[in-house]
Amino acid sequence: MSLRMPACDRTLGNDVRPPRVRALRSAMLGASGTGLVRALRAGTQVWLWGSRGRSLTLPHAARGLHAGDWRPSAGRGPLERRPSLPAAAIVNSAPRPLQPYLRLMRLDKPIGTWLLYLPCTWSIGLAAEPGCFPDWYMLSLFGTGAVLMRGAGCTINDMWDQDYDKKVTRTASRPIAAGDISTFQSFVFLGGQLTLALGVLLCLNYYSIALGAASLLLVITYPLMKRITYWPQLALGLTFNWGALLGWSAVKGSCDPSVCLPLYFSGIMWTLIYDTIYAHQDKRDDALIGLKSTALLFREDTKQWLSGFTVAMLGALSLVGVNIGQTVPYYTALAAVGAHLAHQIYTLDIHRPEDCWDKFTSNRTIGLIIFLGIVLGNLWKEKETDKTKKNIDNRVEN
Repeated sequence: MSLRMPACDRTLGNDVRPPRVRALRSAMLGASGTGLVRALRAGTQVWLWGSRGRSLTLPHAARGLHAGDWRPSAGRGPLERRPSLPAAAIVNSAPRPLQPYLRLMRLDKPIGTWLLYLPCTWSIGLAAEPGCFPDWYMLSLFGTGAVLMRGAGCTINDMWDQDYDKKVTRTASRPIAAGDISTFQSFVFLGGQLTLALGVLLCLNYYSIALGAASLLLVITYPLMKRITYWPQLALGLTFNWGALLGWSAVKGSCDPSVCLPLYFSGIMWTLIYDTIYAHQDKRDDALIGLKSTALLFREDTKQWLSGFTVAMLGALSLVGVNIGQTVPYYTALAAVGAHLAHQIYTLDIHRPEDCWDKFTSNRTIGLIIFLGIVLGNLWKEKETDKTKKNIDNRVEN
């Protein structure tokens, strides 16, 4: 657009345009060559000057950009690296007073919700009767619970970590660290999320209500683990895979240790895989501010450790299949998961944050493959059962 003033205003020297426009024009006038570059830079700083009289740092300015336009620096960036565009668009279209709360729940970055939800779907799928699809009501109920509990977990995490977040470029734009939401407001918001999550939990049987309530201690204490141990990823695994126990009990009324325990263990191994990869994006900043992770513990031996976790995960899932009488589609899915993880680990570059992010997010595909294998394997059971019945009938007739 043109920065020229109307003739009458120029003559009188009375520029009626907003102060930022006038300052930008002044910075650019008479500039050429390298001077133009300096002027543009100065003009940009003026334009980013906040209405409250302070300069907007990049993390603050980035929040005003369209999600598709933002590309963070290569040195940092787990869940803030690449927001999911449809989810980010929904958050950006929400009323402005609500947007900080939606970002606090990480609704613009749903990968974490997927990774929390998928072990629930495995358990619900395994609990289905032979030849039947999983309980869709339970799947939707647990999906709602996953959104709420992931949001509550992120709120607790940001409340604990707000002083750390202010020191890191990636996390400085988080709503609490940036000052968009006060600690008291976040506490009230946390209470609302937990109340809604309790409403979901109360839809289950008494055994599952008690089991679900027991996970709250893990949710609250997990964010502290990175301060005291190099294994916070293990604490996350214990927390994120609680649904592997809860899904089965919600359908069956109680846990079957022969199925639920190896399933829970496999989920923990899976979390150690993807969250160690995730942590490699942050290892430099974590070391500087005194936080711990398996990435800092494993260092150059990361691929060997990830390979060991993969073997343990697949072994536990195979044991689940044997104990519950799973069929060919299930084991085919496990083979596909093994191939996916092998490729993921082999091609992983732990020194490239972008590659770590891509590998991390690809784990949603792994979770979906396992769920599909469980569902198809369960439907296959009906065919085997019918075939067995026919063989028995034929023997009786003969």
